[in-house]
Amino acid sequence: MRLDSLSARLIIAATVWIGIFLVAGGFGLTSLFRGAAERAFDGNLAVMLDGLVSATELDEDGDLVLQRTPAETRFDRAYSGWYWQVTPLGFPGGKNAPELTDEAVNDGGTMRSRSLWDVSFGAKALSGLVEDEEGGLRRGYIDGPQGQRLRVLERRLALPDSPQVFSFAFAADTADLSAEISRFNSFVIAGLVTLGAGLVVALVIQVRFGLRPLDNVRTALRDIRTGKETRLRGDFPAEIRPLAEELNSLLDYTTDVLTRARTHVGNLAHALKTPLSVLTNESRVKEGPFAELVGREVMTMRHQIDHHLSRARAAASVQVLGAHTPLEPVIERLERTLARIYIGKDLRIETDCEEDLSFRGEEQDAEELIGNLLDNACKWAARRVKVKAAPMPGTPDKLVLTVDDDGPGLAPEEREKVIARGQRLDERKPGSGLGLSIVSDIAVLYKGEFVLEESPLGGLRARIILPRAESH
Repeated sequence: MRLDSLSARLIIAATVWIGIFLVAGGFGLTSLFRGAAERAFDGNLAVMLDGLVSATELDEDGDLVLQRTPAETRFDRAYSGWYWQVTPLGFPGGKNAPELTDEAVNDGGTMRSRSLWDVSFGAKALSGLVEDEEGGLRRGYIDGPQGQRLRVLERRLALPDSPQVFSFAFAADTADLSAEISRFNSFVIAGLVTLGAGLVVALVIQVRFGLRPLDNVRTALRDIRTGKETRLRGDFPAEIRPLAEELNSLLDYTTDVLTRARTHVGNLAHALKTPLSVLTNESRVKEGPFAELVGREVMTMRHQIDHHLSRARAAASVQVLGAHTPLEPVIERLERTLARIYIGKDLRIETDCEEDLSFRGEEQDAEELIGNLLDNACKWAARRVKVKAAPMPGTPDKLVLTVDDDGPGLAPEEREKVIARGQRLDERKPGSGLGLSIVSDIAVLYKGEFVLEESPLGGLRARIILPRAESH
């Protein structure tokens, strides 16, 4: 798939959008799960914190006493990651509760779990907690005694019958919470990657299936160009059917215009031939330099008209899409015709044409090309002429046509002269001298190549490369 193709553009654009939405969805899901997991974790800590508050009371001296400690065994194991701490803050001044200070923590009135051992949560560590919207509960993260990441909940309140404010703090290691969040994130990433891959595969299938009619149009146009079809045929979807109909209409219109142009060219040729014939006859009846001059110029005009009419017809033929001409019947027909014309020379015309080899052009042009080459070879051959048509090696869309004779041949410097328009090296031979020039012009119009070479038979070889049509 080429990057500048319509399929690639659709797939790349859709893949980018799918990736953006999946990434955004992944962040949203992980954020929601993290929030839900933290709320559940905080809910468990809040229950234990409330239990700790309910288990505290003041003795007769106003000191804080715990009726019971949390039953969780992790609070009894040193540095287990689960901790609690109760610290007296003092008495509020005005409307504000007293702040937690390191002196309040270390003055001996602080109560803490055995898991904290000889460590306490300092004022600096707890000062970073954030109070929730409902008030009364502060939460956040701090570093534990062993470097653990702890989730902390703290509540500051005064017990009944005492104006003194106490800080109740619960902390728990978040390793299990982080592991659960990591497992969920891994599951989400794997799921979204699988989903994204499935969507991209489905997208590729959808795009290729949806754009397949365009490939059918391309194939149909190639068949028209190579001569296999003359019209755009196929069962196209509703969105492409109007395009196919318009293309067929354009093909019909182009063919009609070229046909009319060819008809007008033929009419012009016939219209000019009549007065030229009159002038030719008059020049033959009269004698003198003027009559000879008129005769020569009329002959030149006739040659030029024949040449340019052939060129115009060939140029129009090249533009006809779908032209397709099998070469074998054309060669055999011309071989029979020329054998009768040159019956007095007792020529042997050999033909070798590969079966189903076709010229991508009109039959009239094929007859013009091969006919002129064969006529020229028969004119100069001593006893033998050979015609061969075959696919061009290494180039499947080209064919090579060679015509060899055993005549006198031409020197290298003379070969270019005979291709020039109307150039004749021997005036004793009949003809206008335009045959090879017309062959060269038609070959150029079909983007082919025409050269003259030395023949293995001893005479001249005419080799022409032409576009090849696929066999029907």
